[in-house]
Amino acid sequence: MTSDEKQEFIRLQARRNKLSRAGEKILWGRHGITELVNEEWNRAWVEEGLQHCWVIEDYPSLHRPLPDCLVLGWLTSGEPFHAVIGMDESSDRLFVITVYKPSAEEWEDDWRTRRE
Repeated sequence: MTSDEKQEFIRLQARRNKLSRAGEKILWGRHGITELVNEEWNRAWVEEGLQHCWVIEDYPSLHRPLPDCLVLGWLTSGEPFHAVIGMDESSDRLFVITVYKPSAEEWEDDWRTRRE
């Protein structure tokens, strides 16, 4: 799965999740929930941002159970977030591994480029 295909898969599942009463298209891992609480965000804000996110790092699938990547999204408040997303194509859903607010010490102003 290419970065572009991952991006489209994430956006599509996020849109489908919004339309679903059960919200079964996006699953959250324990670390993702912990970070959500730490940032004082709620799931709906992040899930909304995933509908328009951008893949900024694509991780090799070697030694990983699911294809995954790092995405940049924006909360409706205008705040940027990063999320590591696993793609479960066989079950047609996403898995939020973690989510966090990017730091200016580690990321350039575009929030897409790591500082050297």
